[in-house]
Amino acid sequence: MGSSSDVPALRRGLAVLRLLSTRPGPMSAATIARELDLPRSTAYHLLAELADAGFVTHLPEERRYGLGVAAFELGSAYLRHDPLERLARPLLRRLVDRAGATAHLGVLHGAEALYLLREQPRQPNTLVSDVGVRLPAHLPASGRAMLAFLLPAQVRALFPGVGSFVDRTGRGPRDLPSLRRLLSSERQRGWFVEDGFVTADFASVAAPVFDHGGRPIAAISTTFRHVCPDASACGQDWPDIAAEVRRSAEELTLRIGGHK
Repeated sequence: MGSSSDVPALRRGLAVLRLLSTRPGPMSAATIARELDLPRSTAYHLLAELADAGFVTHLPEERRYGLGVAAFELGSAYLRHDPLERLARPLLRRLVDRAGATAHLGVLHGAEALYLLREQPRQPNTLVSDVGVRLPAHLPASGRAMLAFLLPAQVRALFPGVGSFVDRTGRGPRDLPSLRRLLSSERQRGWFVEDGFVTADFASVAAPVFDHGGRPIAAISTTFRHVCPDASACGQDWPDIAAEVRRSAEELTLRIGGHK
């Protein structure tokens, strides 16, 4: 067993890996030392150890360091264990019990929202949002919960023109300016709502899940029947349901080591 003095070194080594994972390309040892407030000799020692273990690759011609094959293998193993779904499933089950409606876990896949999990109450309603279903991300609340925290340029790249905006029921944003306005107002409110955008007489409420870099990695939502006979009856935002959805999303964020 290692001694307690090994723990600070481990933490510093993990800090190096996390820093490298957030950058678009390799970094010099001097930059790593400066950004992590480490003595340069310590940074070189940590990088040498990580390189020996395969977690860091040294690029001698560039005098820089990048992530190694072992880091990729570790990340691939993590994905094979389906950690997001495993951590989310009990939270969705509790959300169903509290809200009495179907709960989903969704992720962004390009300009679409992809549903990974679905938990239903004992008497479920028929929905199009089954596991594996993809929907245009600007329509479901779960899709917009993730879009709202992307950079404006990323949203523009996903929806470059009016033709990018699929219309299912005659409701929902029809162009980029209207989508931006909706994302801004919902981001300020703290939760996301769609009322009949995907399926007539159904509504949903969603909240985002963030990774360790504060990026939207997923969304938790709940979907329920809501008959909206005319426009004046639409536009509710269901704060009580939203409080439960946000609690579940915040707990999943904590479980995966994320933050907003």
